[in-house]
Amino acid sequence: MSAQYAWSERFPARHPATEGPDTDSDLHSPATEAEVRRLEERLGMALPSGHRQFLLFSNGWGNADDCCLLRVEEIGWLRDVDPSVAESWSEPKPENSWSVPDELYFVYGHEQVSGNMRGEYVSDTLLVGYWDDGVVLLNPHVKTPEGEWEAWYLAPWLAGARRYMCFWDLIADQLKIGV
Repeated sequence: MSAQYAWSERFPARHPATEGPDTDSDLHSPATEAEVRRLEERLGMALPSGHRQFLLFSNGWGNADDCCLLRVEEIGWLRDVDPSVAESWSEPKPENSWSVPDELYFVYGHEQVSGNMRGEYVSDTLLVGYWDDGVVLLNPHVKTPEGEWEAWYLAPWLAGARRYMCFWDLIADQLKIGV
């Protein structure tokens, strides 16, 4: 994916959040550049381009009762926003170290094994959403050459994380909208 993410091509119609159940209707009004900059200042680092551009296109998606992507004021480090989730997933298990070698870790797509994650990264991830009974996270420890952060869908039923090279890929897969 290029450095310019075309969110408007993925969500061509913008409707108020009160209109019906389809994907586009759950988009929020865009965040302002100033709001995104304040978030980056609060986090102590710049957001990856794909997620930043999404916030400038729609300051969140969905609602807290179901699947949602968080608004700028709700986004934060998992260890701060939901410490119990961070602790439960980052504790090494006696039977394995949670950490896996690169040849197993850097596998994406259908060949990926959700348990092949690095638990030591969990508490440092950025919580950007909730999906069903899981969380949507961005991992600043793994970046593409373009600076995109690895994106995770972490859920108990997966016994680990479904990982994507970037936020764009995660959203495309979860919403089945293609890339």
